[in-house]
Amino acid sequence: MFTIEHEFDSTVITLVDEGQVPLQEDVVVNGFEECITVEQYDTRLNQIQKITLSIAQMRDLGAAISLPEGVYSRSDALPSGALTSDTQSSDTQS
Repeated sequence: MFTIEHEFDSTVITLVDEGQVPLQEDVVVNGFEECITVEQYDTRLNQIQKITLSIAQMRDLGAAISLPEGVYSRSDALPSGALTSDTQSSDTQS
């Protein structure tokens, strides 16, 4: 399950784990104009852990989820910022 809230300076998406027990803590994604933050409470450390991604890193992450193993780079010169493969994936190399 997830929720979406529009704040003054960001969009907040909260991902709630509904899978098998043990459940993970909620993940909160804050989308700002200049970056994306991902936060999750760490029960072992009793604190919130935060990762900050640039907009380009977030685009790459979204693209990487559905691509095969390999090394890729984004070229703004290509249509829609398409990704190009810098090397063949390891399963096709000799």
